[in-house]
Amino acid sequence: MNKRPLILVTNDDGITAPGIRHLISIMKTLGEVVVVAPDRPQSGMGHAITISDNLYCDPVTIDKYSEIKEYSCSGTPADCVKIGTQEILDRQPDLLVSGINHGSNASVNVIYSGTMSAAVEAGIEGIPAIGFSLLDYSMEADFKPTTKFVKRITQQVLAHGLPEGCVLNVNFPVAESSEIKGIKVCRQAKAHWQEQFDKRSNPQGRDYYWLSGEFINNDKGENTDIEALEQNYVSVVPVQFDLTAHRAMETLNKWKLND
Repeated sequence: MNKRPLILVTNDDGITAPGIRHLISIMKTLGEVVVVAPDRPQSGMGHAITISDNLYCDPVTIDKYSEIKEYSCSGTPADCVKIGTQEILDRQPDLLVSGINHGSNASVNVIYSGTMSAAVEAGIEGIPAIGFSLLDYSMEADFKPTTKFVKRITQQVLAHGLPEGCVLNVNFPVAESSEIKGIKVCRQAKAHWQEQFDKRSNPQGRDYYWLSGEFINNDKGENTDIEALEQNYVSVVPVQFDLTAHRAMETLNKWKLND
């Protein structure tokens, strides 16, 4: 008899966030689930890892009626994947899923994302991985419309695997399930954040800064994740973690770098 696939679940909003609780409920219908997730929000941590502090990972019971093994980790999403695969699990998982994130990880947001850093860390370790995000930052966000799409994408990855060297960045528009037109495989839009710092003073008179900004999308091309989401499609972007700019190598090799 074939074993059910082993699925490792994590996120960057913390182990009790509604998004990960919804993702767990979907994954337990597809395989054996183990959860290793941060003990507190870790949004925007990128691929940070803990190297100068103690790292704790303790078993917890979030749902007393569930038999799923869950662990609360003091570290980052990337830490959760590392400790989950190397210390918690007794074999390599068949899949890593991260999310469902409260907020967008489309376009350049993928660079800063703790959600996607967990997926990338799994991919580096040779584990098929998917990061899921909903374009709603509220802790009261409704994740139910994502259910059938999360399940469909996950089933396809379990059935077919992923091309070597890539993971999936999946984003959902804020819409009812009936309003979502389908799933589009897209490219990452070329956009950026125009940051602003709000300078303030604390009661002791020391200046501090509060980061804000505006998301600027100047990409007028077709088949981008931003375009798909604006049209009420689920966007799926294959993300590679080989950061080599291969097209630039030819140019650099023309430079006089050696005597």
